[in-house]
Amino acid sequence: MPDLEEAPVLLSERFRAAALERYTTTRSGRDKPGRYWKIDLDALDLPMLLQIGAGSVRFDGVAAGTIVCDLDTAAREHGSLLERAFGATRLRSTKFGALTTAYTGLGAFVYVPRDRQIDEPIVVTYASEAGAAIFPTTVVLLEDGARATVVERFEAGSGAFVCAATEVVTGERADATCAAVQTLPDDARFIATRTASPGRDARVAWAFADLGAELVAASAETTIAQPGARVDVTALFFPAGDQHVDLVTSVLHDVGRSTSDTLVKSAATQNGQARYLGNIRIAANAQQSAAWLRDDALLLSKHSHIDSVPALEIAANDVRAFHGATVGAIDVEQIFYMESRGIERAQAERMIALGFFEPAIARFPGETLREEIRATLAAKAG
Repeated sequence: MPDLEEAPVLLSERFRAAALERYTTTRSGRDKPGRYWKIDLDALDLPMLLQIGAGSVRFDGVAAGTIVCDLDTAAREHGSLLERAFGATRLRSTKFGALTTAYTGLGAFVYVPRDRQIDEPIVVTYASEAGAAIFPTTVVLLEDGARATVVERFEAGSGAFVCAATEVVTGERADATCAAVQTLPDDARFIATRTASPGRDARVAWAFADLGAELVAASAETTIAQPGARVDVTALFFPAGDQHVDLVTSVLHDVGRSTSDTLVKSAATQNGQARYLGNIRIAANAQQSAAWLRDDALLLSKHSHIDSVPALEIAANDVRAFHGATVGAIDVEQIFYMESRGIERAQAERMIALGFFEPAIARFPGETLREEIRATLAAKAG
């Protein structure tokens, strides 16, 4: 079997077969279904076996001096650069990362040269037809001292299946912000695997909002292997109707003098179900690291359910680490206070629910994107 960690840029059929085999033999790492969670992600009946679509990708906000192109162009014209990031993280060792790799074709490559500062976000939009399955891969490479923001968007027709992957690799002192928003149709399925490897004294910031699709299974893993690196993770989701969301974030502190900050905000209404697992691991030699994780979930109906599982694994003794999680309904005292000032109960609940997400929304890049998220949340809140 070919070594998936040393894959060629132009994937051979033999390599694709090996990646698909890894997908079928690798466990998802998610819990089995129980009273609330009804979906077995290891036995998921994926529609990609029925209709694989070509899909499309388009780019906006491309700045001079950068490289922003589709994967085929990157392989032909910028192969040496692409190879430095494509497959440089743990993406292919994961179940769904291997699945996306097996069908790699549609995708984007973003390269920012040394000390280049990009102020406007680079927007990558993927689109698929109704009923089709697409496997988009976004590869981001920032050189020493570079700064850029990449925003991924996903558009799909009814019944679509999107299995996406994002890899981010940076040099020293680089600053990469990668945001993603998906508002797919209620009968679509969305799976996303995100991995990153920041350089020395670099920063990687994730911000993703999963607000659509009937099933969302997303993960974000960042491995800190260089001292001085910082990782910020922001996530929000809001399952309504019969939507299911399954999110895992992991920050692996493998060296000392590193920092991470994770903030997750979620709400569920009607029959919406969700699980969140937040992992922070600090290795024995990662002294003087600092890690924070905060997860808050709001239940807006008696049939909704969210499981919250923050996890700390600390092998070092000179660290600062914190995790906290809350799951509950809207505070009745808040409702009473607002009703006493003439605000109807339904409107009061809506205002409180939308305000609940603000600390997470504030960490998304750009007011335009933040307003879009607020509007989507308002529509879901009713």
